[in-house]
Amino acid sequence: MHKYNLMSRLRSIPSSFRLSPFVLCLLLASCTSNIKDTESVDAFIEQMATKHQFDKSELDDLFETVEIKQDILKRISSPSEGLPWYKYRKIFLTDARIDAGIQFWRDNEPALTAVEQKYGVPAEIIVAIIGVETLFGKNTGNHRVIDALSTLAFAYPPRSKFFVGELENFLLLCRDEHISPADPLGSYAGAMGMPQFMPSSFRTYAVDFDNDKRSDIWHNSSDAIASVANYFAKHHWQPGRPIAVPVTAPQENYEPTLNKSLKPDLSLAELKSLNLIISRQLPLDSKVKLLSFEQQQGKELWAALDNFYVITRYNHSPLYAMAVYQLSLSILNKKGAFP
Repeated sequence: MHKYNLMSRLRSIPSSFRLSPFVLCLLLASCTSNIKDTESVDAFIEQMATKHQFDKSELDDLFETVEIKQDILKRISSPSEGLPWYKYRKIFLTDARIDAGIQFWRDNEPALTAVEQKYGVPAEIIVAIIGVETLFGKNTGNHRVIDALSTLAFAYPPRSKFFVGELENFLLLCRDEHISPADPLGSYAGAMGMPQFMPSSFRTYAVDFDNDKRSDIWHNSSDAIASVANYFAKHHWQPGRPIAVPVTAPQENYEPTLNKSLKPDLSLAELKSLNLIISRQLPLDSKVKLLSFEQQQGKELWAALDNFYVITRYNHSPLYAMAVYQLSLSILNKKGAFP
């Protein structure tokens, strides 16, 4: 893979050319498309110095080492969530992942018990999140976070604004946590640690559960467990309430209710008026979202409730949330069968 130094390569272009985005794109087409000119990076550095009192020369030195990563641009354009459910499910609902979840639960049972009592989030949901995200800390990512966030901030226009914000938060958290910003590794999107928090999520939800003056989601399981629970609690997890239930449909008159929104929007009465049969009794005040999941032989319908919606705040994909939910059930059920 060709590597490109973000600052030195851009600064090597004569200033007369840098004024023309079209010429710049032609010159840099061999490395990536839509790379913003150096003014964007300089403006970001200036903002960090002015707004947050960072040392400008230190940031200049840091960004001299930053590389635009072609594989990141490729990955961000083809996420796993584009798969049909029956293929997506097979990635996460495996015997190996379920067994690893049981072992993670056993290894961290005191922390999981204490966190569940404090935040009201079931241990199996916390375990499943960490299992889906990083296989319980085994796959936390091998991209430098500074490279991943800079690539997406300055070379991926569709999400540039979001990732510029995450880059800002990353530098702030590194200063707060006394971490060199050149060191942390993470996913191709800049997500970090066992629970794969984006920098803004880290700064908002990360917890120092063992009171050692650090919120270490990279190596400290109790901090990672508590941070996931805190995230869910702050997004209004409802302890003891259901997450999702299967639905059967004798007719197909439900289809107009399917849309891209994930927030529960149907009352139980409205659901029954569509002749839909719910597999278990739900609280009468429940609101549900009707979701359809593609199987090899037709569609699978689920009524998703508020707690399912909370899972989608972690990753805005119904496939992701369903994988977490079903993995949590599989781990819980198999754990009960183990001696």
